[in-house]
Amino acid sequence: MAGYLYLLLFTMPVCISCEASSAVDTMCTEITVNKSYSCEGLGLTEVPEKLPVTTEILDFSFNLLPSLQNSTFSKLKSLSSLDLTRCQINWVYEGAFHNNDHLHTVVLTGNHLLFLSDTAFVGPQSLKHLVLTQTGVSRLSFIPMTNLDNLETLILGSNHISSLQLPPNFPTQNLKYLDFQMNNIRTITVEDVSVLQKTSNVTLIFKGNDILYIEPGAFQSSFYSLDFGGCTNIPGILAGMQNSSAHTLWLGTFDDVQKEPYISPDILQGLCNITVEDLYLQLRHFKNLNAATFHCMTKLRKLDLTHTHINALPPGISGMKVLTELILNGNFFEHLCNISAAAFPSLTHLHLKGNSQSLQLGSGCLQKLAKLQHLDLSHSHIESSDCCNEALNGLSGLQHLNLSYNTKLHVHDVLFKEGTNLELLDIAFTQLHISTSQGPFRNLHLLQVLNLSSSQVNTSIQHLFQGLENLMLLDLSQNIFESGIMPKNKLLQQITNLEVLILASCELTAIDDQAFHILRKLRYVDLSHNKLITFSTDAFSNLKSIYLNLAHNRIQIIPPDKLVSLSGYSIINLSYNPLECTCSNIGLITWYKQNLDKIEDPEKTTCFEPKSLAGAQLSTVTLYCGISTMGIIAVVLVILSCVAIFIWSVRYFRQRYQQI
Repeated sequence: MAGYLYLLLFTMPVCISCEASSAVDTMCTEITVNKSYSCEGLGLTEVPEKLPVTTEILDFSFNLLPSLQNSTFSKLKSLSSLDLTRCQINWVYEGAFHNNDHLHTVVLTGNHLLFLSDTAFVGPQSLKHLVLTQTGVSRLSFIPMTNLDNLETLILGSNHISSLQLPPNFPTQNLKYLDFQMNNIRTITVEDVSVLQKTSNVTLIFKGNDILYIEPGAFQSSFYSLDFGGCTNIPGILAGMQNSSAHTLWLGTFDDVQKEPYISPDILQGLCNITVEDLYLQLRHFKNLNAATFHCMTKLRKLDLTHTHINALPPGISGMKVLTELILNGNFFEHLCNISAAAFPSLTHLHLKGNSQSLQLGSGCLQKLAKLQHLDLSHSHIESSDCCNEALNGLSGLQHLNLSYNTKLHVHDVLFKEGTNLELLDIAFTQLHISTSQGPFRNLHLLQVLNLSSSQVNTSIQHLFQGLENLMLLDLSQNIFESGIMPKNKLLQQITNLEVLILASCELTAIDDQAFHILRKLRYVDLSHNKLITFSTDAFSNLKSIYLNLAHNRIQIIPPDKLVSLSGYSIINLSYNPLECTCSNIGLITWYKQNLDKIEDPEKTTCFEPKSLAGAQLSTVTLYCGISTMGIIAVVLVILSCVAIFIWSVRYFRQRYQQI
């Protein structure tokens, strides 16, 4: 179902020009013209007659169809994806999809199935995805295997299956994803899963089953992913997997699982008999962690120890020369040196996010990680009085550095002396104190993304962005500018390749007309949630196409000449501004209606004044701002009066002249 919903959401933007509520039989909503329809939750007892035969995607969930017969969908011969979630279906008769040759996805989630005909799925030439979650299935023999040879995905989660016993004719030729999560499976024998030995690179999900025993050698095959999340008998699982291989092995657990046994060194010894690249142990509780715990992990390329209650990795870990990614999120490290970096010489990605206490950076703790490219130290209560040259010593290959959501960083010279290869730097929501007159990023010549959101950075430092000639995205949101004004070129003159600039929530009251003229590649500017009263595109007049977000400001009137430069493919957002819908703003309203293709969020672009039009969408407002009848009469009378006075004056002076 998740895959179908994703497809449904993906197709929505394709049909923006369609009517928002185009209906079939005044009920079903047209998502994509003649191809995709949603009849969700309408209480229907049959498929509407007016659904076109060209319908390919149909969401018929949350309706009432007690049974499916060969006539139910017979007219929809182009149907490819069908969602029947919670339609109270109990019976699926012979050839229910006999006329749907192109059907590849059927979702039956939440229907209590009492009967499935042997030919229930006969008809589709290539049925690939079958979802039977929460359908009351208790044994696999209940599912007819006829015409399922092309099956790639079979989801049987949250049912009552207690024994696998995969039948000999179980479709394995094209199988890629088999999901048994949240069932009652406790034992798995070699015979149960013998047909899976014919497969390779299959994802097999068993999470949420209380598996107590797996017969050794039951999984002698090559899998893409095996998920035993929440299963308590880890030694038994590893024994059953001996001589097998998997790209990914999930042995983690969940927050709501109680009384999980501690992970001791001997519990993971079974890893020595299998081949695994990525191992996930989230939320397991390690006890007496020592070097022996990692003895059978020497073949790993990725190790996830998120929320495993550890405060240090033991010294003496050896043999983990191929590990490239280590995840230590949500633990209790006191010092960065406690991760025993020297044990992982090939590490390229290190995640130490969300540390539960203040993390001390130390000096040279990561020096042995010469290949490190991505480092995430966010949300770890870090406070450094001299960031971050000593702490990041030796990391000359680092490309991504995340220091966001920490406490305070002081920079006395450059932030990261060896960061010449850095491409992304995130310091959002971390107080950044700079005590140098030169640019703290001046050596980061390859930097493309810089996030300083809510960092309290001093924007009056003239050379703040010195050296960032390749910067493409700059986020300065929630920082304050002197006097509330975005100055002329002063701050941004060093970053001429900038394409995206975010200045949201900066309490800006004005923008200098020359502020962005040097940024000739700028294509996206976010000025939302500020205090701008006047609107002017003069600052962007040298740009042919730009996205300009001015939502949530204080703009009331926009002169029409200020909108002329918004040509080409420019987009503007004026929502949540107190716009006047009076004749003094007729220029904006006229331009607005003529350029609806340039407007974002038109539903929230509404009138504020006068009160009689408050809340009305700008696109619906019609004003009559010409001269009224009384006005015309008044003008005529004035003109006639002027003519009369002129004639009288001529006659008067002529008479006086004649008397002389």
